[in-house]
Amino acid sequence: MSALSGRIAVVTGASRGIGAAAAALLAREGARVVRLARSLAERRDGQWFDLPCDVTDAARVPVVAELIRAEWGVPDILVNNAGAFHLAPFEDTTIAEFDAQLTANLRGPWLVARAFVPMMRAAGRGLVITVGSVADHTAFPGNAAYAASKFGVRGLHETLVAEYRSSGVRFTLISPGPTDTAAWDAVDPDSREGFTPRARMLRPEDVAGAVAFAATRPPHVQVDWLRLGPA
Repeated sequence: MSALSGRIAVVTGASRGIGAAAAALLAREGARVVRLARSLAERRDGQWFDLPCDVTDAARVPVVAELIRAEWGVPDILVNNAGAFHLAPFEDTTIAEFDAQLTANLRGPWLVARAFVPMMRAAGRGLVITVGSVADHTAFPGNAAYAASKFGVRGLHETLVAEYRSSGVRFTLISPGPTDTAAWDAVDPDSREGFTPRARMLRPEDVAGAVAFAATRPPHVQVDWLRLGPA
C-alpha cells in the first residue's frame, strides 16, 4: 500500500513549479490530490480534482474550501505553496510592488489557512505544509519586499504551531533555497554576479520530496521546519 493511500491533499499554486511537482509526488504516494491555481480549468477524476482559484481572493477561497469538503471530505494535507517572487533594491521597490508581494505571499497563505484549518481542527487531524523560502530566515540584498512577505508567513506558521498544539493539526514550514522555476526567467541569475547559476539550483522535485517527507511522518511526529539548499 502507498504511504498516503486514502489521504486527501490540497496543493495551491499547483499548475507549475514546486506546486505541480508536489501534487504529482503526493499522487504517486497514493493521495487523492486537489490542485488549486488561477490558470486551472475545473476537472475531476478518481485521483485528481482541479479547481481554478486565486488564493488572494477572500470571497473565492472559502467557497472552494467548502466545495472540496462537500465533495471529497476534509483534507488530510494542505500544501500552502502559491506565491510570487520580486527582486529589487529597497529604494527601487514601489509601494504597489511591495503590496503585491504581501498579497501573494502572506495574504494568500493566511486566507487558505483560515479556510481549511478550522475544518481540520474540527476533524482532529491534518497537516499544513507552508512553502516559504530561505529568505524567511536570512536577509539578502534586493529582497526587501519578498523577505518582508516571507518573514511574515514564517510568523504565521509559528503562531499556528503555538495556537493549535495538541489539536491534532500539525504545521511544517519548508524553506528552500534558490529553486529553478519560471520565477527566475526575468532575473537571469546566470548573468548576475553573486547569484546561484540555474544549473546548480534546487529542482522543484527536490522541494516536492521535502513535502512528501513531512506528509508521510506518523501523526505523532511534528516536523516544524525543513531548510533546503543547493549543495
